[in-house]
Amino acid sequence: MDLSIVVPVYNEADNLDPLYREIVAVLDQMKLLYELILVDDGSLDGSFATAERLAAQDSRVKIIRLRRNYGQTAAMAAGFDAAQGKHVVAMDADLQNDPADIPRLLEKLKEGYDVVSGWRKNRQDRYFTRKLPSMLASRLISWITNLPLHDFGCTLKAYRRDLLAEINLYGELHRFVPVLAGQVGARITEIPVNHRPRQAGESKYGLGRTLRVVLDLVTVKFLLKYSTKPVQLFGKWALWSFLLGIFSGFCTLYMKWFEGLNMNRNPLLILTAFLIFSGIQFIALGLLGELVTRTYHEVQEKPIYLVRETRNLP
Repeated sequence: MDLSIVVPVYNEADNLDPLYREIVAVLDQMKLLYELILVDDGSLDGSFATAERLAAQDSRVKIIRLRRNYGQTAAMAAGFDAAQGKHVVAMDADLQNDPADIPRLLEKLKEGYDVVSGWRKNRQDRYFTRKLPSMLASRLISWITNLPLHDFGCTLKAYRRDLLAEINLYGELHRFVPVLAGQVGARITEIPVNHRPRQAGESKYGLGRTLRVVLDLVTVKFLLKYSTKPVQLFGKWALWSFLLGIFSGFCTLYMKWFEGLNMNRNPLLILTAFLIFSGIQFIALGLLGELVTRTYHEVQEKPIYLVRETRNLP
């Protein structure tokens, strides 16, 4: 299998037929052995029925139907796990990603890159509710992770499948796949891609996701730097807590010996005790984190999704 196209689907019944026709028109010209994996993430409209009809008429269309709506990260993980292609392209089902960009992504992979990320340079969305928050989030992610990409929110990306096998997705980390790929030494680049206005269906994104992105960024930063050594993070906090506690303690003694202020009337005594005990707790948290890390790496992980049924898959 040369290529796997992974498309998470949630209430996109009106877009699946034209999306299928566009993808087939592009890929048939490339003469590739490919598969189109539609992951129905608990759709409530006729998305599964439409996908099932496409799978019945074309064996290259494969369906994974999740038991409920797990979210885009789990849907993409299900598609990545099922993909058999040497290369994997992920894209949205809303027709805003242009299948005509797929050949360009694959050509860039041939230059030796492991991940080629799409950049919606001329994004066709509302500015204040979609474009501006996405732009600010991408700049923040780029600054925190030191990965110079313009658009982390673009689903249209191409990957080498052997790289995806090294990445575990959970929570809402789908937008951070390039960051996680960089953690395992992937070569990453970005190219501008076409972005089209939505013609049917409703967007599932809005300002409410901004806080989730920030929280996920904290998680990713921790995973990048301290996932295998949490005691170093908590150890730093413990060290600063101990140093501040010792300083506060000396200030308390100085006030008692040279200024005649009773220790039981000095709030710095309480601060000293608080900082010393905080340092002890940080050390304990670091040791607990080390135990959790060992468990994470040594024990078989449970899947983050459950499949209800499949089509054209073993």
